[in-house]
Amino acid sequence: MPGAVIAKEPAMPILGIDVSSSQPEKFPTSGSDFAFIKVTEGHTYTNPKWRAQRRTAQNAGLVTGFYHFARPGPVSRQVDFFLSKIDLADGDILILDWEDARVSCAWKDAWLKQVKQRLPGHKAILYCNRDFRLHRDTSSFAGDGLWIAQYNGRPGHPAIKESFLFHQYTDKPMDTSLGAFKDRAELRKWATTLPVPA
Repeated sequence: MPGAVIAKEPAMPILGIDVSSSQPEKFPTSGSDFAFIKVTEGHTYTNPKWRAQRRTAQNAGLVTGFYHFARPGPVSRQVDFFLSKIDLADGDILILDWEDARVSCAWKDAWLKQVKQRLPGHKAILYCNRDFRLHRDTSSFAGDGLWIAQYNGRPGHPAIKESFLFHQYTDKPMDTSLGAFKDRAELRKWATTLPVPA
């Protein structure tokens, strides 16, 4: 992951939340440095609140990311659908939400690679839970970084041996994650720094 800022145990972690249509358009932002917002699922569903939720995040000065929930079906069709719905700003992070057991590791890899090919100026990362990462992810490919979910009561310390960028550690009162960056500025710098060509 060229240019990534990674730490197994972030000394000064930052907090963020992720939202979907289950949360209000004006969700709480106090104490957060980033917000990841669901935009699409499969090739037919669009979160009707995502634009308003983006405004809420932007008005609070948060670093923003947008995610697609993977469902079975042609990869390119879902990439097209996701990218057709979103107009991006510099530093927006793109995320694949891999939770459906019917979606293969190869599908996951292809989605991330296609998004990276089409939008090389944006970081694209993988979200999955610990079980998927350990038992379904045979390639360990996560694009520009891993966002791992495990509610183990140890924020910032998921039970994996590899490096990660974000740890989703609770869903109470909202889905909340720690980021392995010392502050919001460092996260923003990572999100806007392009990899050096090989």
